[in-house]
Amino acid sequence: QVQLVESGGGLVQAGGSLRLSCAASGSFDSIVAMGWYRRAAGRQRELVAQIFNGGNTHYANSVKGRFTISRDSAKNTVHLQMNSLNPEDTAIYYCNVETQHTTWSRESWGRGTEVTVSA
Repeated sequence: QVQLVESGGGLVQAGGSLRLSCAASGSFDSIVAMGWYRRAAGRQRELVAQIFNGGNTHYANSVKGRFTISRDSAKNTVHLQMNSLNPEDTAIYYCNVETQHTTWSRESWGRGTEVTVSA
């Protein structure tokens, strides 16, 4: 079982910044990738950013240049620094972690943290 604890959501004005964090704990051999997805009202869930075990990152086009994903491997924690926020970033943000367990992998989801950006 893998547990994910998210923090850092909240209300911010347009142009402001927020930092999301997600800590993974439980029983696993290693972490393959950590990332953030979001779901805005009336829209499908979308990938925001992802960081892989080797350090490679991937961002949605809509957040490139504004969001930065980073990882503290020693603490099994992923951060998402969100700058220049705009109302279109309003959504529930979910942490996603892929863990390796001997010969199989598992994908786990956090409960979500709400981000609201006011105009």
